[in-house]
Amino acid sequence: MSGQERRQHVRTALVADVQLAHASFGTLDVKMRDLSDGGVFLFTGDRVDLPVGEAVKIRALDVEDAPLLSARIVRRDSAGIALKFSES
Repeated sequence: MSGQERRQHVRTALVADVQLAHASFGTLDVKMRDLSDGGVFLFTGDRVDLPVGEAVKIRALDVEDAPLLSARIVRRDSAGIALKFSES
């Protein structure tokens, strides 16, 4: 599918504060770049050194009683990490 969009969900540009959690570093407050039904991109820069496939938890900081969501890292670049929401 070279040159074609392979996304299953439409992304929406949305800057928001998110808390990222993992056993290796505890919690980290970061900015979200965009959101879709399937995942999210977080601006982490070089503050997160986790491999693709690693499970993490995220929670919106600007929403009262926001749920803690499970996700997996599906892509990394110099700006941050792309996460896909998961069931566990």
